[in-house]
Amino acid sequence: MATFLYRLGRLAFRRRRLFLSLWIVVLAAVGIGAFSSSGTTTDGLSLPGTQSQQAIDLLQKEFPQASADGATARIVFEAPAGQKLTSAENKAEIESLVAKLTGSPQVAGVSAPFADGQVSTSGTIAYAQVTYKVAQAEISRAAYEAQAELVQQGQQAGLTVSLGGNAVEDKASSKLAELLGLAVAAVALVITFGSLVAAGLPLLTAILGVGTAVLCITIATQIWDMSSQASTLALMLGLAVAIDYALFIVSRYRTEVRDGHDPEEAAGRALGTAGSAVVFAGLTVIVALGGLSVIGIASLTSMGLASAFAVAVAVLIALTLLPAVLGFAGKRIMSNRMLTRRMKSAERGEGGQTMGVRWARFVTRNPLKVLAVSVLGLGLLALPATSLRLALPDDSMKPPGSTQRVAYDTLSKGFGPGFSGPLTVVVDARDSNDPEAAAAQASTLLSKMGDLAETSKPTFNEAGNVALIGAIPKSEPSSQATKDLVTDIRDQSSALQKESGADLMVTGFTAVNIDVSTKLFQALIPYLAIVVGMALVLLMLVFRSILVPLKAALGFLLSVTATLGLLVAVFQWGWMKDLFGIDQTGPIVSMLPILLIGVVFGLAMDYEVFLVTRMREEYVHGASPTQAIVGGFRHSARVVTAAAVIMISVFSGFLLDDAALIKSIGLGLASAVLFDAFVVRMTIVPAVMVLLGHRSWVLPKWLDRAMPDVDVEGEKLRKALARQDSSATLILREPVLASVGTEAPSLTGTTDTAPPPPAALRQPRGLPFPRRTGDAGQDESN
Repeated sequence: MATFLYRLGRLAFRRRRLFLSLWIVVLAAVGIGAFSSSGTTTDGLSLPGTQSQQAIDLLQKEFPQASADGATARIVFEAPAGQKLTSAENKAEIESLVAKLTGSPQVAGVSAPFADGQVSTSGTIAYAQVTYKVAQAEISRAAYEAQAELVQQGQQAGLTVSLGGNAVEDKASSKLAELLGLAVAAVALVITFGSLVAAGLPLLTAILGVGTAVLCITIATQIWDMSSQASTLALMLGLAVAIDYALFIVSRYRTEVRDGHDPEEAAGRALGTAGSAVVFAGLTVIVALGGLSVIGIASLTSMGLASAFAVAVAVLIALTLLPAVLGFAGKRIMSNRMLTRRMKSAERGEGGQTMGVRWARFVTRNPLKVLAVSVLGLGLLALPATSLRLALPDDSMKPPGSTQRVAYDTLSKGFGPGFSGPLTVVVDARDSNDPEAAAAQASTLLSKMGDLAETSKPTFNEAGNVALIGAIPKSEPSSQATKDLVTDIRDQSSALQKESGADLMVTGFTAVNIDVSTKLFQALIPYLAIVVGMALVLLMLVFRSILVPLKAALGFLLSVTATLGLLVAVFQWGWMKDLFGIDQTGPIVSMLPILLIGVVFGLAMDYEVFLVTRMREEYVHGASPTQAIVGGFRHSARVVTAAAVIMISVFSGFLLDDAALIKSIGLGLASAVLFDAFVVRMTIVPAVMVLLGHRSWVLPKWLDRAMPDVDVEGEKLRKALARQDSSATLILREPVLASVGTEAPSLTGTTDTAPPPPAALRQPRGLPFPRRTGDAGQDESN
C-alpha cells in the first residue's frame, strides 16, 4: 500500500491540473444532479418488531383515514388576560381564522375548537387540529405563509396564537456557530503551520470533499429513504475528518521538504507514509458509522451510511486532490522561514523543545501518577451516566420563545402536562367472539390506571373488530411516569387476551418515543462490541500488537462514558445549566449516545493512528519504548492538538444555539473530543505504554504470520527508497573514479568492466527511479 500511495502521490503532483480538473468535473456533475433531484427526506421512524410498529401497521390496514401520512399541526389560542375565548368577540375571531385556514394550500381538514370540545375548562385556551394532504417534507412555502398570516391576524385581534406539530416550519438557526468554528479552525491551522498557504489547503480540500459528498447524498434521496438529518451529520463529520486527514498529510509533506527532498518526492513520501495512516484511520471511522445499520432503525442506518460515505470521500480527496494542490503550492507552503526553522530545530532537539515534547517527557517521568489522576477524573465524570434516560425530541425541547415551545407550554397549562403526548390504545378483537365486550373491558382496565387523566370511548373500524381508544396521561410525555404507564397498559394485554381473546397494544408518538429509546439503549452494548471488535482487528493490522489496540479501545470507552456522565449531569440533573443557557432539564435525546459513539470513535481512532504510528516508526528504528513515545510526540503532537482544537471549536459553536437538542449535541461532541484527545490519547496512552515497555509491541509469532503485513508506517517503502538512493550514488561515483585513473576492481580478474551492484543496492522491482523536477514543484513540462 505504501508503495502504491507513493506512486499515486507523485502522479497527482505531476498531473495536478488533470486531477484538479477531474474533481471539479465531479463536483459540477453531482451539483447538477442534486439541484435537479426531486427526492425528499423523511423524519419517520420504522421500528420492526416493536409493539408500537405492529399497532401502526394494523391501523394502516384497518383505519387508513386515521393513519394517513399527512403532516399535522395544532393552532393554539389563548385569551388576553382577564378574558375568555368563549366571549362572543373572541369566539367569532377564532371561527373566522379557522374557516380561512380550511381553504389554505394543502390543508385536508381543520377541526372546530368550540364544536369539537377543544376548549380548556377555564375557557381561556383552545386549539384547532390541522391535517395536511402531504407529508412534512412536502409542505409548500404557501402553506407556511398561510400559517404565519393566521398567527399575525390572531395577534392583531389581541389573542396569543402559537403553532405546534410536525407541519410547522422550523426557523433556520443562526450560522454564527458554524462561522465561528471555521474561523477558529483557520486560526489553529495558521498557528500550526505558520503559513497561510499551508493553513488554507486543508480547508479548501475539506470544503470541496464535503460539498461533493452532500450533493451525492441529495441525489441518493431519489433512490433510498434518507433521514432529514443524514446530510447534516455527513457534513459535520465529513468536514471534521477531511481537515484531520489533510492536516496530517500536509504536516508530513512539510517535514519531507525540510529534510531536503524536492516537492514531488516529498509529496510521494508523505502520501506513502501519512497516507497509509489516513487510509486505516478512515476505515475505522467507516466501520464505526456503518455499524449503525445493526441497530435496525432505518433513519439511523441512513445517517450512518451517509456519514460513512462522506468519510470515504474525505479519504479519496486526501489521497488524490491534496497532492495535486500541493503541486500548485510547491515550496510556498514553507513561506514563514523563521517559524519553520524554529519548528525544525525543536523537532531535531536543537535549542528549545516543543510543548508536545515537554508534555511527553513529563508523562513518561510520572506515568503512575498521571495515569491514576486521569482515570480517576474520567471515572468520576462517568458516574452520572448510570442515571441516563433517553427520549426523542419534541416541542418541549424547542428554544424558549419559539412558536412550538409556546404552543407546548400553553397546551400543558390549559389541558395538563400529558396532553401533548396522547396514547393510542388499539384493541385487536379480530379473534374475539365479542369485540364490543372486549373493547368495553379494555376501557374498564384503562380507567383503573392511576396516571391516566382521561380516555375516549372506543371507535371501531368498518368491520367492527378493531377499536381505538384515546388516552391522555397525567404526566409529561418524556417523564418516567408516562413510560411506566405505557408498560402497565401493555402488561394488561395478557389478561385481556385470556378473558376475551383480544390483544391490547399501545402506539402513538409517545409510545414510539419510548420504544425507540428502549431499543437504542439496549443496542448500546452490542453496537459497542461490534464496532470496537472490528476496530481492534484493524488496529492490530496497523500496529502489529495486541496491547496497543486494546489500550486504545479501553481508553475510548472511558472517554465516552465520561461524556455521557457530563451530559446527564448538565441536561438531566441541571448542574451548570445557567452556564450553558438551559432553561429546563429533561432526558437525553435518544439517538445522541449512539451517534456520539460512532462519531467520536472515528475521531479517537484518527488521533490514535496519527500519534502511535509515529511512535512505532521510532521504535522499529531502534529507539527505546520511552524514546519512541517522546519521538512520536515530537512529530505528531502539534498536528493532533491542532486537529482536536479545531473539532472542539466547531462542536462548541453549537452551544450558542437556543435549542436544548443542539446544545446537547454540541456539548457532547466537544467534551468527548476534549476528553479523548487530551486526556486519553495524549496522557493515558503514553503513561500506559511507558509502564508496558517493550510489551506494548509484542505480537505472538503465530498471529504475526497469520496477519497480512500492511506496513502503515511505510517501512518497506523507506527501505526501497534507501536502496534506490544508494544505487544512484554508486552510479554517480564510478565516472569520478575513472577520471582520476582508478580502475574499478574486477571480480574475475580478466575484465575491466565494473561489476554489477550488489543485490542490496539494485533497483527494487516495480519501483522506478523518481524523475527529478525543478524548483518549487515545477516539472519539466512547465
